[in-house]
Amino acid sequence: MQGTVDGFSYGAVTPLVAYLMACLGGALGLRCTTRSLLVTHSRRPAWLALGSAAIGSGIWTMHFVAMMGFSIEETQIHYDKPLTYASLGLAIVMVGVGIFIVGYRGATGTPLFTGGTITGLGVASMHYLGMAGVSFHGRFTYNTFTVSASVVIAVVAATAALWAAGQVRGFAWSVGASLVMGLAVSGMHYTGMAALGVHLDGASHTAGGAPAASTLAPMLIGPLAFLLLAGVVVIFDPLMAVGRPAWRPVEHKPGVPATAAASHTDRRSALHEGRRTARRPEHHGSRTP
Repeated sequence: MQGTVDGFSYGAVTPLVAYLMACLGGALGLRCTTRSLLVTHSRRPAWLALGSAAIGSGIWTMHFVAMMGFSIEETQIHYDKPLTYASLGLAIVMVGVGIFIVGYRGATGTPLFTGGTITGLGVASMHYLGMAGVSFHGRFTYNTFTVSASVVIAVVAATAALWAAGQVRGFAWSVGASLVMGLAVSGMHYTGMAALGVHLDGASHTAGGAPAASTLAPMLIGPLAFLLLAGVVVIFDPLMAVGRPAWRPVEHKPGVPATAAASHTDRRSALHEGRRTARRPEHHGSRTP
């Protein structure tokens, strides 16, 4: 028996809020990735780990906010909590691998392609593992071509976002990248949902409909609280908003963005020192009789 699916039970509310959650997680994660390119080697893992958790939590939150509007008219749906939380862990780990590759090897060439591919596969894996946690009196089927398209969207979007984060061009640049990433993550989600087919095992004796907010809300509290905490860290970091290097030159790090930032700082320091040296003889000469 074929089930009737509705992905927008609450109208445009759930897609809009889901998109904002994806943008929030992407913005925080990409700013942390950018920040990691401007600090010393010993502090870089902390910023990359925070960025990985922020992006993973944002993607996961986006998915389940969107799922609040998902319903099967003929039956009630439930969520397997171990699988649901496993999808969160998978997202953070795979996104983290991709971000660490870019953070240590640079946002160009092979490291960018590898990191973007792993990050995109993490987004897609989180989605389909999360869908595996949906239980009802039936089973899901997927259109292979549409699933492949959703994975390509995730990989391309993740690669583009990591490239933008590695350019170190200030806050506005990362905001634009996060908007693109949020759009791509949401697009990947709804493309994956378009590949979905529902087959019921038989007539259900329970009324269908979207899951109650009380079902998903408790699972969303933790990731939302983490995103707020990450946001506080980003806001109160003095260099986060402007995306500029520290006052003293940073140590040499692999990767084009980090090297460019360091050399830019060295040139500015050398220029200022040259100006001071040129002015000192005139200053002292004016005081001599």
